[in-house]
Order: sequence, then C-alpha cells, then structure tokens
Amino acid sequence: MTDTITPAETTLEELDAIVAAAAEAAGRMAVASPSERGAWLRAAARALEAQRDVLVPLAQEESHLPEGRLSGELSRTTGQLELLAAEAESGAVWDVVIDHADPDWKPVPRPDLRRVTVPLGPVAVYAASNFPFAFSVAGGDTAAALAAGCPVVVKAHPGHPRLSVAVAEIVAAALAEAGAPGGLGLVHGFDAGIALIKHPAIRASAFTGSIGAGRALFDLAAGRPEPIPFFGELGSVNPVVVTPAASAARGAEIGAGYAGSLSLGVGQFCTNPGILLTPAGSEVIGAAAEALASVPAAPMLNERIAAGYASGLEELRGVEGVRVVVDGSTGDAPTPSLLAVDIDRFTEVERLRQECFGPVSIVVEYQDPADVVALAGTFDGQLTATVHGEPGEEVSAELVGVLSAVAGRVVWNDWPTGVAVTYAMQHGGPYPAATTAGTSVGTAAVQRFGRPVAYQDVPQELLPPALRDDNPWHLPRRVDGVWEHRP
Repeated sequence: MTDTITPAETTLEELDAIVAAAAEAAGRMAVASPSERGAWLRAAARALEAQRDVLVPLAQEESHLPEGRLSGELSRTTGQLELLAAEAESGAVWDVVIDHADPDWKPVPRPDLRRVTVPLGPVAVYAASNFPFAFSVAGGDTAAALAAGCPVVVKAHPGHPRLSVAVAEIVAAALAEAGAPGGLGLVHGFDAGIALIKHPAIRASAFTGSIGAGRALFDLAAGRPEPIPFFGELGSVNPVVVTPAASAARGAEIGAGYAGSLSLGVGQFCTNPGILLTPAGSEVIGAAAEALASVPAAPMLNERIAAGYASGLEELRGVEGVRVVVDGSTGDAPTPSLLAVDIDRFTEVERLRQECFGPVSIVVEYQDPADVVALAGTFDGQLTATVHGEPGEEVSAELVGVLSAVAGRVVWNDWPTGVAVTYAMQHGGPYPAATTAGTSVGTAAVQRFGRPVAYQDVPQELLPPALRDDNPWHLPRRVDGVWEHRP
C-alpha cells in the first residue's frame, strides 16, 4: 500500500517503460478467454472491497467528499467491475457473426465469412476529479477496456494522487494474482499526460472532464501520424423542461426535487441540471428557491474548481437581464445559487447556456410552450435532457422527440443525477457532451475498445477460437443470419 507522500511526476523514460509493458501484455490479453477476462475483473473488485477501510478515508482526505458518498461510489466501482466481468464471460463482447459459404447467394456466390471483435490494444485513460473511484483509476473506462481485452495506462488526476497510487497498486496486484499478463499502469503529471496520448503504442483513449482539456487531448489524438479514437465526455448543462400541466399539478414537488438534484455533490456531477425551463411565475421556482436556501455550505473538490466556479458564477450574474433568486455563497465551501432570466434574453446570450461547474442553475421562464420546443432543438449536444410533463400533453411528445436529437439520455419525470450502471444505459451524447459516439457507463462501454476483423475462407485450424465451428468458448453467435444460443 502506498505511503502518504504525494507521488512525483512521471518522467518520459518512466512513461516509455510503463507503456512498453502495456504493449507487451496486449497480445496475450487479446487472446484470453471469456472466463479469463471475467476472472481479472472479479479479482480487482474483490481486492478493492477488501481495502475499503483504507481507501475511503484516503479519498475523503484528498477529495473533500463525505464518507457516505465515497463509500457508495466505491460500491458502484466494484459493482461495475463485476457487471463487466459478467459481460465478458457472456461472450457478448466478441460479437461473433458467421456466414457459411453459399453458392446460391445473390447476386454472387458468398464465400465463408466469419467476423469477430478484437481488442484495439493499450488504452490511455484520463481520470476525472469528481468521481475519485468510479471515473478514475479503476473506474468504468478501465473496467470496459479490460473487459475488451485491452491493457490500460491511467493518467492520474492531480486532485487525488495518493488514492490513485493506492488503487493502482491494489488492482495491478489483483490482476497478476488472477493470471493476467499485465493490464494496468499509472502515470502522473501534465507533461506525462500529453506524452501518453502521443505515444505510438497507445491505440485508444478515454477522458472525462472539461471541454477545454478534452478538446486539447482530442486534437492531439487526431493529429498523431496514426490517429487514434478519443472517447471524451466533456461538458453538459442537462436542461430540464417543466410543462404547464406538470407545473400546475405538482410544481412544489418538482421544485424541491430540482433543488436536490442541483445541489447533489455540490453541483459537481456531469449530469448536474444546470438549466430549468418552467412557466413564468411557476410554483416550481419558489419551491426550488426555498429548498436551495436551506442547503448547507459544503466543500468543493479543490481550490482550482472552487475558483473556476466563483468566476463563472460572477460572469453569469453580470449578464443583463439575469436576476438572482437565491444568492448563494462562493469560496472553497459554497452554498447553491439560483438565477433566472426570461426565454427571449436566454436565447440571445450564448454564455447562459454554457456549463458553470458547481451548484448553480439558471431558471428560464417562458409564456408559450411552443417557444420551449423551438429552443430545445437549439441546444448543443447534451448527456441528458429531462421533461416533467403530464399524460396527454401534446407538448410533452414534441419535447421528447426534439430533445432525443440533442441528448444521449432523455429522462421523464425524474432527475438526471444518478447514472445506473446497467445494460441499457447511455452516458454520452452529441458533441460537446462527447467527442465520439458511445457510452462510458454500462455494458455497451466495452464496444469502444474493439474493432471488427473478418476472416474469409480461412481453415478451421487457423481461426481464432471464437470463430471455430466447435465454438470452444461457448459464445453466442449469429450464424447465417440466425442467433444461436449457447450449446
């Protein structure tokens, strides 16, 4: 287990050695069976759980997040390792398709074709600050890459460096004990982060963070002599629309729920609902204001984020036409703020629809629901969009349709904070919510780290196990257009 000394920045020589080890392990990891991949992930989950009493206090010290939140997040982290272990064991990540030779296929005879998904190779994962377990060293990106058969090199976030070292040591030891040929490396420092994504042995990258940092890395990935996929989750304001009927039926309930979602984690969630569109004078506004006014001050993740929040909030308050509904504080431990503006002014000022990372929201008041539908279609890409409506409202159907074009997840009569780690989850959306199609949460996250390879008329003894007729790994396969169940 790591000591209390903050780790030094990784030198370029050290980075080369770490990436070389990942590249050396990549070939052996790629040919591992479903049960082997699953065993790696399950071993990592067990090892992290066994060190809960050490890891949670360390995370508290570095992130300033409360014990209950971090304990739950560690459970989410081990849970998603277990879920992706099961996904690997199911064989779904191989996505096997077999078309036997058919001389009668039209318009020309068909050869024997067999397609399988293979790992991309070493993946660079850039850890996030706001989820020191679930989106960090052993988070969803790492779990998905391992399930895909890819080794991982993590760029540690400077907000929790000692926790990063501790988690990396635990997971690397667990992988080795489970028989993995490698699988996890860790680097520290800004320069190492730049060198990592440019390293020729890195074959893909995943990132969660700000638009500025994410776009810089995205451009580096695309500008390499051989560009690589960059799966970045960047910014999102996650608009919430309250229809007139919903406001009239349960305005107070919606307002209180909105306040809870907005202030959760001091507003430091990527799914934080930063914009609320509601009828002018709605009870929603008063209820949200009342609830937010009683939320106690709580520390932000670090001084840099607190300073950025204070600067962004001051800028929003200074926009002409914006009024302060709840005058929250700033500093290292702020209280929530609530601002309001009419829909015409909101439409005119681009800054009002940009993310301010922290516990602030802008209420946009409207008179005509048609104006909200028109506005909804103009939002940049979002992780989520929410509609609070009532059955039978025509505007609800319009909103769901329009918002599905700009958001990765459309929420009905609920709140966007809280991302279920499950099979159908989509956590990603059009740019800038994400740089590339895909999800960073759920079983489909594995798909980002593989590529399909087809084998044509290749003899059985030369085929990988997933494509052989005897199906030694007992994979689900689509054969001649029909899905076969496991033998």
